[in-house]
Amino acid sequence: MKAWQLNKAVGSITLSEKAIPQASPGSVVIRMEASSLMSYMQDYVDGKLPIYNMPDGAFIPGGNGTGVIHAVGPHVWHLKPGQRVVISSHFVAQENVRNSAQILLGVTANGPVGAAIQADWRDGTLAEYAILPASSVTPVENMANVESSVLAIAMRYVVPYGGLLKGRLAAGETLVVSGATGAYGTAAVLVALAMGAGEVIALGRNEKTLADVAEAGGKRVMPLMVTGDVAKDAEAIRSLTHGGAHIAFDMVGGAKDPNMTLAALRSLVHGGRLVMMGSMAVPLPIPYTEVMLNGWEILGNFMYPRDAFRRVLDLIRCGLLDTTAIKPTVFPLSALRDAMTAARQAGGLECVVMNHEES
Repeated sequence: MKAWQLNKAVGSITLSEKAIPQASPGSVVIRMEASSLMSYMQDYVDGKLPIYNMPDGAFIPGGNGTGVIHAVGPHVWHLKPGQRVVISSHFVAQENVRNSAQILLGVTANGPVGAAIQADWRDGTLAEYAILPASSVTPVENMANVESSVLAIAMRYVVPYGGLLKGRLAAGETLVVSGATGAYGTAAVLVALAMGAGEVIALGRNEKTLADVAEAGGKRVMPLMVTGDVAKDAEAIRSLTHGGAHIAFDMVGGAKDPNMTLAALRSLVHGGRLVMMGSMAVPLPIPYTEVMLNGWEILGNFMYPRDAFRRVLDLIRCGLLDTTAIKPTVFPLSALRDAMTAARQAGGLECVVMNHEES
């Protein structure tokens, strides 16, 4: 098979010939059809993301995608060769312990136990075949008409879906999405609508992208350009929501100031919830007294529960989640370098997808 191999020691990524992996206990081997590319893949390859910990030596990067099961190893009971599946990069150790280690397959790991898991599961999905833990794949049922590129984009939806579950979004509630112009922020708006949000306030600094998100989401989405003035922006949100939002979902990417997040927090009704899933380059100053008096909840969340992919597929299958809003830009597997450039430049409603069947 053809596979991309990344070696952090030399900072190079090369397309190589490798043997098709053999299924080991607890694993499945997937004949890959498609995968979506991280917008920051080029920086990852170049070693410009110090918080990401790669395996030592050469490995196959890439943590998501869709394909067909080629083989299953011992101690795999439900999954069978020939099944179409989607792949999750989020892998959590299965032992019944207080704090289970977790990694992103083919991407990163933290802590000594995470490093040990990564040593056992070194390789990801940027190859014609991938060997993965059985618990990282979800069967795709009754969706034969859905193209592989669309299934590959499902990863964009499942990440914010996990955060909206953590925030207990209920049908009819009003949601504020801060960072609504980024890759996962735009997906959060669309997933929230599929989950029944009554109104979604899309916050951002890119007027055109906000307009595009509002058009894609329909009449329940209200775009709002932030000014950077926390009090002014919070009041603008409260005005749009007729008194405040139930949930603020924070998906800012590498924010250099906390103002958009604080505006979303201060727009909440009494007892409202703030879910934090983004990234910020500065500390978040929590207004202690305001949080206490308003009964606000601040919830950190990383990734999603194990059944999230199945539940997102249910939303797609029944027509609640419109998969046409985020458009795939497809590259053959062999054109990874061009794809990384395109992914860096892609807008929130675009997703670069690798076609593994055209390598």
